[in-house]
Amino acid sequence: MAIDFIDLKAQQARLRPQIDSAIAAVLDHGQYILGPEVKQFESELARFGQAEHVLGCANGTDALLLPMMAWEMPRGAAVFCPSFTYCATVEVIALLGGVPIYVDIDRDTYNMCPDGLSKAIEGVKAEGKYTPWGVITVDLFGQSADYDRLAPIAREHGLKLIADSAQAFGTTLNGKQPLDYADVATTSFFPAKPLGCYGDGGAVLTNNAEHLRIMRSVHMHGSGRDKYDNVRVGLNSRLDSIQAAILLQKLSIFEEEITLRNKIAQRYIDGLKSNTLRVPSVLKGVISTWAQFTIEVPDPDSFGAAMREKGIPTARYYPKPVHKQTAYQDHPIGAGGLANTEDAMTKVIALPMHPYLDEDTQDMIIETAKSTL
Repeated sequence: MAIDFIDLKAQQARLRPQIDSAIAAVLDHGQYILGPEVKQFESELARFGQAEHVLGCANGTDALLLPMMAWEMPRGAAVFCPSFTYCATVEVIALLGGVPIYVDIDRDTYNMCPDGLSKAIEGVKAEGKYTPWGVITVDLFGQSADYDRLAPIAREHGLKLIADSAQAFGTTLNGKQPLDYADVATTSFFPAKPLGCYGDGGAVLTNNAEHLRIMRSVHMHGSGRDKYDNVRVGLNSRLDSIQAAILLQKLSIFEEEITLRNKIAQRYIDGLKSNTLRVPSVLKGVISTWAQFTIEVPDPDSFGAAMREKGIPTARYYPKPVHKQTAYQDHPIGAGGLANTEDAMTKVIALPMHPYLDEDTQDMIIETAKSTL
């Protein structure tokens, strides 16, 4: 029996008639770019995400770029971010001429460590080489960062706070979405995300109408009132109508899928606890969307190879954090160091996770993982 690491086919089978109908409606009206589905999706996503405004865009990377461009982030500004993440979080800072300052993670949740952030900010201020400007947190593996502690630190130092929820849209902390704590929240609709489309897509969530207005200009080549008078440098970053139509159908069952993901995650946690295998920790008050189910084992490469031999796929996030990657290895490491990041990278490996993982298959994964160890 073939096991999918993320089974997109099961969800598609459930929604196929609705998705086919939604795509057909776009083909019928022919408004392939910024059609009515985009506006409807932005409205419904805002409602789900407890946001006043949503701007759909081309991908999750652009979702990070848009607010930073709208704020006109100065070149050379220091932006604090984790290294234990996908490169896009750091990439956008470098693209705009900023200086990524790497901050360590909390060893239990893999999200940005508040104490590490404080040390990194104080270190940059003491050195005086760069001007602190912003913080990009990452809600890694589906779990909200510790915004109760991180947000006050950003406010104390007058820094913009961007919640990168590309892996975790739908996560909450004490019933609040990341946007409740941040200046903006962003997400990705890459197909493998908990809420994914069938191509590329992304969105920015904001409660600031003026910021939304500028971002809308930026995402349309810096457009102004006159079609041929662009008033700022911008991007071509629009969410197309077909992807919005697909996402509308997926959003209709997203809350139920989050519940299913949590049920599956709890079965994993209950079944895998052992002295040689570490299961994920969830911060008190957090509901995770479980984009990945990441465990820790002494030798993840050997463990993964053994699991694959038995027909069970695994994936490693992230064996080489961003600060060790060729394009980004020269950026500064914050004053607190990256001890937790460098420890976690040697142990993490992810097991299959999606809302349609049946109990028999999951039990087989659990028993195989335990016997492999």
